Amino acid sequence: MLRLEARTEPSRLMQWCSPLLAAVLTLVAGLVIFWLLDKDPLEGLRYFLLNPLKNLYGLSELLLKATPLMLCAIGLAVGFRANVWNIGAEGQFMLGTVGATGVALHFAESDSALILPAMLLAGAVAGALWAAIPALLRTRFNANEILVSLMLVYVAQLFVSWLVFGPWRDPMGFGFPQTAMFHEAALLPTLVDGTRLHLGVLFALGLLVAGYLFMHRSHAGFKMRVAGEAAEAARYAGFSARRAVWIGLLAGGAAAGVAGMAEVAGPMGQLTDKVNLGYGFAAIIVAFVGRLHAFGILLASLLMALLFIGGEQAQQYMNLPSSISMVFQGLLLFFLLGSDVFINYRLRFGRATA
Repeated sequence: MLRLEARTEPSRLMQWCSPLLAAVLTLVAGLVIFWLLDKDPLEGLRYFLLNPLKNLYGLSELLLKATPLMLCAIGLAVGFRANVWNIGAEGQFMLGTVGATGVALHFAESDSALILPAMLLAGAVAGALWAAIPALLRTRFNANEILVSLMLVYVAQLFVSWLVFGPWRDPMGFGFPQTAMFHEAALLPTLVDGTRLHLGVLFALGLLVAGYLFMHRSHAGFKMRVAGEAAEAARYAGFSARRAVWIGLLAGGAAAGVAGMAEVAGPMGQLTDKVNLGYGFAAIIVAFVGRLHAFGILLASLLMALLFIGGEQAQQYMNLPSSISMVFQGLLLFFLLGSDVFINYRLRFGRATA
């Protein structure tokens, strides 16, 4: 009889190597999937992994796609470190787009240099306020933050739809569910001529550094990590579990809100009902593949962005379904979780001894 037995001391080396192992296993599984779909496996991997990196424009698109993933994932990592499970970054991302769009539309006639900072602040505050709902329900009524934050994603989606179909619909937009295009002062400046790469990528890199300093160089971050790794020790030391819940959820919400602002003030240039692009959900995978560490999240964001863009290219050139990139994302998470099981447990044959 097969059973799992907990290891007395899991290998720290394997804990850091398992994301790489999961990536390799995902590639191998991808080859099998292409073969089963009667497609050339090597051609499929070429579209997935090499085509997006073949020129400067492709690299800029990779960074552009990785930007919201970095922002959402580093915010989620702060909470995950303390076992605060915010699954609703997608909804907080959408509220960030709403906050930023509200500022852009309200000051549509202004060309003030303060509009972009105001949009950034509005996006962060809107995302944090949306995340405050599960924080309040968890700390006051012990409601499960996983379910509450997840259900709020669908509320946020309906709220965005109501805005773009109703009060914010562009009267000159031929009936499409979208706002008017943002004016020049409400758009993030482009960093490289001839590409769409914008200032938001610097926001993301700055937030990665801030997240690292908070988690590894601050007393509050130390308390968050202790709460996640040894809850009993944290209680004995007098660390507040309620404060950890609030910090974890507000940090995740604010970071996702900034990601939403960067999306509508960057490549989209307006708010539409298609703003829920899945970045908030994909960022959960990014946070775990990156081992909840800022540098790991940077690398995992680039890998996930490659899967997004590669999936679009494989869909376009090989006539594959649009869900192919989600299949690869799911495989990556599956193999990572599977690797973690065998890092923490070993397979044993026979009955357990008392």
